[in-house]
Amino acid sequence: MTTVRRAVLTLPAAPLGPDNPLPALRAPARAGAHAVDARTLAGLPRDIARGIGRAPLRSLLPVPLRDGYGRDRVPTDLDTIVIENDRLRATVLPGLGGRIHSLHHKPTGRELVHRNPVLQPAAFALNGAWFAGGVEWNIGATGHTALSCSPLHAATVRAPDGGPMLRLWEWERLRDLPFQVDLWLPEDSDFLYVGVRIRNPHERPAPVYWWSNTAVPEDRRILAPADAAWHHGYERGLDRVPVPVDGTGTDRTYPLNSGHAADWFYDLPDGRRRWIAALDADGTGLVQTSTDALRGRKLFVWGTGRGGRRWQEWLTEPGAPGYAEMQAGLARTQLEHLELPGEAEFSWLEAYGPLAADPAAALGDDWTAARTDVERALDAALPRTAVDAAYTAWRERAADAAPETVLAAGSGWGALEVLRGGYELPGTPFPESTLGPEQEPWRALLRTGVLPPPAKGAGPGAPLVSAPWRDMLETAPADPSTEYYLGIAQWHAGDRAQAVRSWERGLRGADASWPLLYCLAVADREEGHPERAAERFAEAFADHAASAGGGAVAAALGREAVTALLATGRTDRARQVWARLPEEVRGRGAFRLLEARILLAEGRPDAARAVFDEGFEVADLGEGAETLGELWARLTDAPLPDAYEFRMRPGP
Repeated sequence: MTTVRRAVLTLPAAPLGPDNPLPALRAPARAGAHAVDARTLAGLPRDIARGIGRAPLRSLLPVPLRDGYGRDRVPTDLDTIVIENDRLRATVLPGLGGRIHSLHHKPTGRELVHRNPVLQPAAFALNGAWFAGGVEWNIGATGHTALSCSPLHAATVRAPDGGPMLRLWEWERLRDLPFQVDLWLPEDSDFLYVGVRIRNPHERPAPVYWWSNTAVPEDRRILAPADAAWHHGYERGLDRVPVPVDGTGTDRTYPLNSGHAADWFYDLPDGRRRWIAALDADGTGLVQTSTDALRGRKLFVWGTGRGGRRWQEWLTEPGAPGYAEMQAGLARTQLEHLELPGEAEFSWLEAYGPLAADPAAALGDDWTAARTDVERALDAALPRTAVDAAYTAWRERAADAAPETVLAAGSGWGALEVLRGGYELPGTPFPESTLGPEQEPWRALLRTGVLPPPAKGAGPGAPLVSAPWRDMLETAPADPSTEYYLGIAQWHAGDRAQAVRSWERGLRGADASWPLLYCLAVADREEGHPERAAERFAEAFADHAASAGGGAVAAALGREAVTALLATGRTDRARQVWARLPEEVRGRGAFRLLEARILLAEGRPDAARAVFDEGFEVADLGEGAETLGELWARLTDAPLPDAYEFRMRPGP
């Protein structure tokens, strides 16, 4: 029989720490890593170019940046939900984006996915904290979801065959859309079924992005039914190349054949079955297949260069096996977004399970024979008709079924949106009982038309930015707090001039000026006024220091102020701000890096080099960031030490 039960998993984990308390007014830092230059864009097929240009994120609003984690790991108990039958055991982390941490095949004793032995957040999600391993569900915009390290709602539901099923659901706030992920194991099945639905309850169309991302050991061959792929590195290109052997004569379906990090989006022909597999030297491994709506398939590799090896170590622990990623998405490439009409939905079914192919064929040089043999093995293990039938049964008998036993709670944001919009969402309830302190001021605005100010001495709470909430803020009684939130909503809508006016009005009567000064500083920097931005960042830091002192706000404002002051040549002011930070903050890796930059700007390169020699780790170093290497090159001609080598592009 299939069972669904709670369990506890203990892993060495770095605590997530507090969210960044400053509103995330800027576009995701990772956006540059996935950009395409104008010349490349002009030469792409029209549908891909249109998808790449559809509704790029202008900011992370309303979600916060998650950068409060470090790298000190301690044994930590993590709540899990285990789905199990006689053949498979899937371990799910409902408090961490619903990630499948492990997929264990009992008859062979094999772990089918890369199971990370640690939980180490790193700056790869759209909003920061993300961790490697398992199977993750990415919704929102290009990149890893903002829900990577956030709790989802979880409950048992009746599966199409009458057995237990696990439902995960949440309200994705970047695109303002609810979604659900249903996982079940039919009795005696070697395959985990995953039904996914994204709904648009609004009248307006919405941009949609989805990629299911599976980490697998990198000593595998990654196969998919394609003769070509769109190759994307970290140099803003997107080129169509042959598969498996590219123009350099290298077989790129083996992750360890690549020197640098890169994506290959397999160009699957229309009408072909959708699948991707990772097979070892014995021809065994994991296969993922789906109904046709999940069109895209992708291979991501870290590469064998120093930067890729360092990232692998950074995301797990020294000596742990490396991994690659095989992914499946709604579009042909991860750079695209689809349009979901108002009051419509996307839904599909995925299946994950073991596969055994003939190694001589699957790993041989004849690519047609390799694909044919893998597809033959897949058809024998799970026919395409069975996947289509399972999808139909799920949609007709289970997708709208009411949850039975609640296993975990997500956020209260979905409940707030349902309360405001009166949406009917069968299968994914967002009851008022899930509303919490973050939502309470907004519920008051909804009921009374007045947004309560924060408690005296407390910083501002979480913003809301969608059009209905912006309309309510515009008609609410004006006070500094309301002007602050109204400006954020206007900024998100693209009305930057009006946002600045709102923040300036709020500043005139504010008891605490730093939230509004910070917003104005960002606006100055975005509008090309770096000197005025630096001054305002410094004013915001000083205002907070005079009233409250330390904490996460001091660290966030101090980092912004020092960075902006250095960028405009105000080294003395940067040093003054850095010196006023609490000693504990100055000891963090990100601030040790700032110290080295200050020392270099002061004309003290030897002292800056000494900071590197002493050693530091920037916990939230971003994907594709080359800051460490660039600063090192200004200090010395010596090779960059391995500890600081995170470059993902070819280079010296």
